[in-house]
Amino acid sequence: MPEGDTVYRTAVHLDQALSGRPLTVSDIRVPTFATVDLVGQTVDEVVSRGKHLLTRVGDVSIHTHLKMEGSWHIYKHGTKWRRPAYAARIVLENADWVTVGFDLGIVEVVPRDREDDVVGHLGPDLLGRDWDEGEALLRLSSDPARPVVVALLDQRNLAGLGNELANEVCFLRGIDPHRPIGEVPDLAGVVKLAQRVILANRDRVDRTFTGDTRPGMQDWVYGREGRPCRRCRTRIRHDQTGANELQLRDTYWCPHCQR
Repeated sequence: MPEGDTVYRTAVHLDQALSGRPLTVSDIRVPTFATVDLVGQTVDEVVSRGKHLLTRVGDVSIHTHLKMEGSWHIYKHGTKWRRPAYAARIVLENADWVTVGFDLGIVEVVPRDREDDVVGHLGPDLLGRDWDEGEALLRLSSDPARPVVVALLDQRNLAGLGNELANEVCFLRGIDPHRPIGEVPDLAGVVKLAQRVILANRDRVDRTFTGDTRPGMQDWVYGREGRPCRRCRTRIRHDQTGANELQLRDTYWCPHCQR
């Protein structure tokens, strides 16, 4: 599932293509909203909220989520789509651009004054203008027995952090990702680092935690099971951790650097 920095960049690009322009095509290919017609209405803005996207048009917001397989593409008129038409869930066009959401996990239209119905459960947004570190810390601390990686990935605590980011932040802070979050001595430092890392990566396609953007060199532990730690040469370990069996996520750590 894309991380919050990827969704942020998607929102920026869609906003550049759509905002301030009236729609010439509004084609929502989801049965519940297939009759919604927004042609002629002007897109006010496209914003991200954690891993969610909100396209604000007139009195409504189009709420989309990429989930595991989704993506938004932006084309000039007449350009061939890079994915098959049957995978398109929504098409929004104006005089200049064609934007297509493929295989989106969520597509729904809600009144703009009821956006909280779909994103109100989210914690403070790491990339949001209203980021609230204190509130994030309160939410993270509310269940001290949870493994730190599970708490960090819970979007109700703080929004935008994905699996790669959470694993890498744990490594950079020297924390075993399975450790109960109530036992983390400097939780504020973890949160500050998480925001600093996602901010550093929000404007680049090649995300990096090591400072090296070369393929295979960007991560300290994520996806590196059995390979030597870049710091101490101990073999990176891997398992799956989650709040329950349906929420298991790949977890990577160095047993020497993350005690």
